[in-house]
Amino acid sequence: MHNTAFGELGVEARYQLFPMPQEEIAGFLKGVKEEGSPIFGLNVTVPHKEAVLPFLDSVDPFAEKVGAVNTIVVTPKRKLVGYNTDGPGFLTHLTEIGVDPVGKRVAIVGAGGAARAIVSVLCLLRPAPESILIYDIDQDKARQLLRDLSLRMETAHVKVVSTMDDLNVELADLLVNATPVGMRPGDPLPVDPALFHPHMTVYDLIYNPAETKLLKAAREKGAHAVNGLKMLFYQGVLAFQHWAETQVPEPVKARMWEELEKACYKK
Repeated sequence: MHNTAFGELGVEARYQLFPMPQEEIAGFLKGVKEEGSPIFGLNVTVPHKEAVLPFLDSVDPFAEKVGAVNTIVVTPKRKLVGYNTDGPGFLTHLTEIGVDPVGKRVAIVGAGGAARAIVSVLCLLRPAPESILIYDIDQDKARQLLRDLSLRMETAHVKVVSTMDDLNVELADLLVNATPVGMRPGDPLPVDPALFHPHMTVYDLIYNPAETKLLKAAREKGAHAVNGLKMLFYQGVLAFQHWAETQVPEPVKARMWEELEKACYKK
């Protein structure tokens, strides 16, 4: 996706992977800040989205509220500025598919990094959703997520529930699967499909396979079922725009989407 954009815009740059353990992050980012470094931007993926924070020179207000960064801009003076495009990417896709979470009932399965960004961006909407219920098999992780976000934003309408039944999926307008359950063929359904109804949107952040068992079951019940590839796309476009400090032209976005979809689904 990014290399396609570089090519379309005539920019001599390439997007490449830098796999590393957490103990190497400080040294790596120190090297990025040096004058001779060719790096002008980075993405940060799990499990490093929170670990990079102490090594940044500044953080965008939204990323500060989320408490996690997935995009870093290296300024001309070699300063590191952190952003989070996951939440805005999710919200952009909801807008595209005509789903307005304002005043709605939201149920989220999972309390990891993706859930953190999604809960944050929903909480900052004005007006906000009517309710946001979160369930994770790791109760401590879910409660810690809510405690952390409560220090940064208004979360009175957010509640961590202790069982899947308490998630009240049958009453939800928007259900989000923010867990990896569904990526493997043998994975069980994370939610009882009997709870789905035609007036809800089921959003599975998993995009490979394109249709998980969860999405298939949701469609069979008449629900609006959507995977997370467009969220990945929009967060990537926003990251690219932070690096380039300009809007990506629509024809370039179209090419980025084409290449992303092709890469994921081997078209």
